[in-house]
Amino acid sequence: MAGTYVSQEGLNKMVEELKHLETVERPSISKQIGEARDKGDLSENAEYDAAKEAQGLLESRIAILKEKIADAIVIDESKLSTDKVQILSKVQIKNTKNGAAMTYTLVSESEANLKEGKISIKTPIAQALLGKKVGDIVEVKVPAGKIPFEIMNISLS
Repeated sequence: MAGTYVSQEGLNKMVEELKHLETVERPSISKQIGEARDKGDLSENAEYDAAKEAQGLLESRIAILKEKIADAIVIDESKLSTDKVQILSKVQIKNTKNGAAMTYTLVSESEANLKEGKISIKTPIAQALLGKKVGDIVEVKVPAGKIPFEIMNISLS
């Protein structure tokens, strides 16, 4: 798997989550399995089955996080510029059809959070914006057709 670019903040969040899963969630599930096991016949023990399933999901999440952390390439934010749109750019765009303005920060897939205005660089809108400059008009293909956006401003997140 090729490395994935992330911000230092994004890497820190993944490391924190991994630590929480390994030091809090894992012991909690082990305790639940032990308590369920103590209740007797495992062949008809729904609590035991549920705890084992939860353990499997947890271990899978831990493995995925470890892989993401190992493959993470931290972006040197000091080398970022506002000349053109790139990862970690905060881009203000305006829909040239209806005048609606919006601001997005382009981030890695693992850091995307629409509520915070952070979109993955793999989304169609981000792909259309990458490499463009203030004043450029880009067309973003959406299910309803194409929407033209003008890049109003590029800043650093």
